[in-house]
Amino acid sequence: MICSEFVISWIPAPRLLKDKFHWNDELDCSRIIQNYTVWLEFMKKYKFLPLSGYQKYPIAEMQRRAETFYADIKLRRTVRDFSTESIPKEVIENCLLAAGTAPNGANRQPWHFVVVSDPEIKQQIRQGAEEEEQAFYSGRAPDDWLEALAPLGTDEHKPFLETAPYLIVIFAESYTVTPDGSQSKNYYVQESVGIATGILINAIHHCGLVSLTHTPSPMGFLNKVLNRPANERPYLILVVGYPAPEATVPDIRKKALAEISTFIGNAPEATENK
Repeated sequence: MICSEFVISWIPAPRLLKDKFHWNDELDCSRIIQNYTVWLEFMKKYKFLPLSGYQKYPIAEMQRRAETFYADIKLRRTVRDFSTESIPKEVIENCLLAAGTAPNGANRQPWHFVVVSDPEIKQQIRQGAEEEEQAFYSGRAPDDWLEALAPLGTDEHKPFLETAPYLIVIFAESYTVTPDGSQSKNYYVQESVGIATGILINAIHHCGLVSLTHTPSPMGFLNKVLNRPANERPYLILVVGYPAPEATVPDIRKKALAEISTFIGNAPEATENK
């Protein structure tokens, strides 16, 4: 084993340090030792903890959990007919906390969730959304887009924005404003907010509620209605509640596994650790 391989093998967080110091297998010991001093300062500045909470399951249990999760999540449907029945605020809070666990660029957590239950504000959101949707359906949208939307039965009328007990308006923060007023850039904002939104939708389904992703275009009116700062851009409106008794959903299908995935290489045979 050459020197760089040996040192990398026993220094904690080797990949992180190898990338940080641009190590490679050609390096000699003197340079690695010099960088080790920098590593000590790095570890003083940034704290790392042992991974906790992870649980490895036996293969049979792993397979059962994967199958159970899929069986449940495939029942999730986007709903446009909502009941006015109220929902405990604590349920929404925990769903948001779940969304906040999402992986994100540089741990900037570039999202903000505005939860709206006030009838007057919901009415203003509906008015702004329907104005944009009227323009969309009456000329802004190209014919092929309208044709793609036809099987879903959508139009410019959005009564669910007032009927559902909660609207969660999700904002993406392009930069963070620090306490001293300066700006700090956020990274992979769209990807990060998209992942958080997916977890939020899953959490809402998990607790027995339904949701609808609504994206009037443009959505700039939401900053004004909800008094949000310039560094936040509306990502989407998530309508949340119980389905109305008469709720219907379009007769559509999801793509099969072969249509959405490609496996490269032979999967190694799974074995239980002894």
